[in-house]
Amino acid sequence: MAKIVLLQEGQAVPFELTAAETVIGRHPECTFQINSNMVSRKHAKIVKKGDQFIVEDLQSGNGTFVNGKKIEGPAGLVHDDRIKLGPILLRFEAPEAAAAPKPAAPQPAPMPSVPAQTVETNFNVDVSEGEDDTSTIMGTADRGTSAFGKLEVNPEAKLKGVLEISRALAGTTDLNSLLPKILDTLFNIFPHADRGCVLFNDPALGKMVPKAMKHRRAGDDETVKLSRTILKTVLEQKTGILSADAASDSRFQASESISNLTIRSMMCVPMLSLAGDPMGIINIDTQNAFNQFRAEDLDLLMAVAGQAAMSYEQANLLVTAMEKQKQDKEMNIAMGVQRSLLPTEIPKAEGWEIYASYDTAQAVGGDYYDVFMLEDGKRVCLAFGDVAGKGVPASLVMSRIATVVTNVMAFVTDVQEAIQRINHQMCTRAVEGRFVTFVLTVIDLETGEMTLANAGHMPIMIRKTDGSIIEFGEEAIGVPIGVIDEFPYDVLTRTIEKGETCVIYTDGVSEAMNHNSDLYGVDRLRELMAASQGGHADELGKTILADVRKFADGRPQNDDITIMVFGRK
Repeated sequence: MAKIVLLQEGQAVPFELTAAETVIGRHPECTFQINSNMVSRKHAKIVKKGDQFIVEDLQSGNGTFVNGKKIEGPAGLVHDDRIKLGPILLRFEAPEAAAAPKPAAPQPAPMPSVPAQTVETNFNVDVSEGEDDTSTIMGTADRGTSAFGKLEVNPEAKLKGVLEISRALAGTTDLNSLLPKILDTLFNIFPHADRGCVLFNDPALGKMVPKAMKHRRAGDDETVKLSRTILKTVLEQKTGILSADAASDSRFQASESISNLTIRSMMCVPMLSLAGDPMGIINIDTQNAFNQFRAEDLDLLMAVAGQAAMSYEQANLLVTAMEKQKQDKEMNIAMGVQRSLLPTEIPKAEGWEIYASYDTAQAVGGDYYDVFMLEDGKRVCLAFGDVAGKGVPASLVMSRIATVVTNVMAFVTDVQEAIQRINHQMCTRAVEGRFVTFVLTVIDLETGEMTLANAGHMPIMIRKTDGSIIEFGEEAIGVPIGVIDEFPYDVLTRTIEKGETCVIYTDGVSEAMNHNSDLYGVDRLRELMAASQGGHADELGKTILADVRKFADGRPQNDDITIMVFGRK
């Protein structure tokens, strides 16, 4: 019984051709349905006429190929013919006719050298194994002691090839065009090559993916066929492999002329980084029966691939450096914008000291503080915030709340009303997951009265004149800014006595980490404050910052470290 066998992912799935007409495609109405977007709804049909089977393309998008040749009309099938529909490979089997002698195929004329064509492709690469993996290794070539292979083998051709690809790739920084240039040059070096492709390792996918492809003649099967076994050997052993389909082809008989067969000769070589790691492969093949690849061709390809890999890596390093330079420039601009939103100078008020510092974990961060005199000249506003997250997204939210606070406090000086308006404006255009823990404080410089609203931040730590430490406002901490619109924040009032010092800090202080992954912690901060002498805010602020840095001992931190200290003399 004649049948077609679906060869896919190492599996062979048979389908008997019992009907007079078998329609193949992805539509459910097809006699033989194939689940692939590269296969047309009704792609091809196989018609039974007596003992003959004929395949015909049904105006499919990707065409129908028999033994690697695109069919333009009805084509007769014989036992062991390979039918390709897009990326799908089928084998036609007619066991009862297998023993019948096949008509002698005409002797093909030597293939002329045809300029290679760049054709739009879908980068079809068929990596086969198991039943359809018929490639036989005919020779290997190691890279030797250098990236250029064995220099004593055909040195003239090798030097010419290396110079040619060096010339073609010189000055190329566009990685998208570099790989096709490699194939263009290889087609010049190997004029009998029919197909070529470059595959690169994709760490994210954990496999080799096609990056460039080229074939010499329009209308040919655009799929490049690779043996999984050979691909694995090339990558693991870092060796080049010369192989052919003929030796294990069931149609090949010792008495049969090799020119009567469509024999594919292939070369597959690794592209090695400067460190010697395989970053990709180059594969080229030919079906020219009179110009099969030889061992010296393989060694030449190894040399050329070594130079190509070097050129690609250098171009990649240059592109990376240029991108980093651009990113650094943009980051410097962002950092400058962010710094411009912080006060350049802390206002001076008789009888008071105010200190602030900001260490970013990255070039830009999400911590925020501001200190400015209110319009009456008798009160000072202290704003302090910590945006959830880090980096540029957090800095953008920080920039917005800085602007909102400035605008609101220019017209509203009542802390209760101000915190409500600030929260409303941040909720109006909230960014999901980007809330702000925030403390808004207004101090009457004459009376020492402090009015405070806390939106989800740590309570203020106050060092009293007797050296004791209290945490103020812990019972009245509301939700962070930008979470719940019209949240009823509590406002607390306390008089700052002469000699008292207050500290506001972000969690970058308490969660600062040393090389042993120990946290700085609130208790350490409390002990440091208790041990400090007098009420000098500037001195205490610098002491805290120095102690945190000493504790971290140079370990990069995950969060910004921001401190504000104010006290009444």
